[in-house]
Amino acid sequence: MFLKELHIHNESSLIRKLKFHKGINLIIDETESDDKKESGNSVGKTTVLRLIDFCLGGKGKNIYTDPEFKDKGSVSTIENFLKNNNIIITLILKDDLYIESSDEIIIRRNFLLRKDKIQEINGEYFPETTKNRAFTQKLKELVFHSTASKPTFRQIIAKNIRDEKSRLQNTIKVLHPTTKQEEYEALYFFWLGIPLDEAERKQRLHSLIKIENTLQKRLKKEHNLSQIEQSLIIINRNIEKLEKSKKQFNLNKDYERDLEDLNQIKSQINRISTKVGQLELRKELILESKEELEKEVAHVNIKQIKQLYAEAKLLISNIQKTFEETLTFHNEMLSEKKEFITKELPTIEKEILSLKSNIKELVTKEEHISSLLQKTGAFDELEKIILELNKFYEQKGNFEEQKRLWESSNSNIENYEKELNDIETKIISKEELLKERIELFNRYFSEISQKLYGEQFILSADRNEKGYELNISTISGNPGTGKKKGQIAAFDLAYIQFADELSIDCLHFILHDQIENIHDNQITNLLNKIVSNINCQYILPVLQDKLPEDINVDEFRILSLSQNNKVFRV
Repeated sequence: MFLKELHIHNESSLIRKLKFHKGINLIIDETESDDKKESGNSVGKTTVLRLIDFCLGGKGKNIYTDPEFKDKGSVSTIENFLKNNNIIITLILKDDLYIESSDEIIIRRNFLLRKDKIQEINGEYFPETTKNRAFTQKLKELVFHSTASKPTFRQIIAKNIRDEKSRLQNTIKVLHPTTKQEEYEALYFFWLGIPLDEAERKQRLHSLIKIENTLQKRLKKEHNLSQIEQSLIIINRNIEKLEKSKKQFNLNKDYERDLEDLNQIKSQINRISTKVGQLELRKELILESKEELEKEVAHVNIKQIKQLYAEAKLLISNIQKTFEETLTFHNEMLSEKKEFITKELPTIEKEILSLKSNIKELVTKEEHISSLLQKTGAFDELEKIILELNKFYEQKGNFEEQKRLWESSNSNIENYEKELNDIETKIISKEELLKERIELFNRYFSEISQKLYGEQFILSADRNEKGYELNISTISGNPGTGKKKGQIAAFDLAYIQFADELSIDCLHFILHDQIENIHDNQITNLLNKIVSNINCQYILPVLQDKLPEDINVDEFRILSLSQNNKVFRV
């Protein structure tokens, strides 16, 4: 898919219309200043990238809360403008820019909420939710022809939209810093055209094993499984001995039957009581996990952090991600974990209520039978035997329930680990294909990096206990800031060549901010020679005076901005 057009408009008028073409697409900041005090960092050149990102499922808050709009008044002005005027952003993607009849995806979004929200794909409305899963899943189906839940659409396209700090500093670690390796593994395999549908299940299995291990730690505080088994052998031996002693008394059949019923009821009460205790323990574990996650939800003084960010921006002008966005992302991810962990609580609570009701019925029966036995009368010695038997039956019921829990937990862990091993076996079985894909990718990656820097960057796959991960190595060690951005450019461009070679569905556009940090020689080489030979669009917001003189700006320009001509014209 290619970018065809981006429209900024409201219900009655068009504010801007951008048309994209193959190759280099420059969003030029023409700000000029004799005293060099006007930097051009408030005209909205990066905002164009973020408007595209917004249409592709981004939250859009960074459009009006961003370093490009430095003072509080500017932020308020942009946000009010977008909402009060019901500004609608329309993005048109096209399968082939040169074939009029090729498929198109038309996306429309605005910045309002609830009933006033516009969020459409090809005319189909999608209500906005916290994660917007239905909206982004539809985009995934249309762009990548995949219905798998993992990796998500937003994860897949993260490398195509490099407008924030982490994506401008990391070539392949483009997701949130807390992202687990299992998620990266699924993403990398997807990029390489090797779908890994087991990724979500793999992550859940690790969570389930963690819960079982915590349960076993609690059980171990009372007894381990070996202690329980040996205790049951002794208890059964004592019961057998006492039962033989009891038979020496000549009791009538009703007494024998009532006594047997009483023992069974006591055993049932003990067994159910132990089970209730263990269910309450599991409930307690879940609630503790929920409480821990809730404690992890960041609650800080946003006003103070904003002040710190404002001070930081004076020293570091290219801070890309706001504290509130990081906070919100972190809290939403914890909310998802909490929802998964607590989903069995209603079932546990219902079972506890049912078991307590059973205990109540059994206690009533126990009292009735005990009353009958007392009326019948029993010898003192027999009473002692019965008391001992009751004590051992109670202990037996308790230990048997603990043994059941241990065996059930061990069985669960065994099954989870077996399923994990089966998933790992399937993943490992793809290792040869993985090597072949990386070899093909490196053909393009090393070629582009050789043209840029005279050295070859290499992608490799390494496997550890958590799965596969991708790494990039260079002959001369870790690259500096400029070379790192060049490495990122080489990777993104090489990926499009790789995907086209294997007919892998991909986005054929790259949005790359801060390209001016690359040395002039590499910028010239990249813009004048490399990109023109690749079936792609390279969209760059850039200050005009930062471009090398041998770049034909007019050939590549799609939009000019300045202090008098900002992106929203406000």
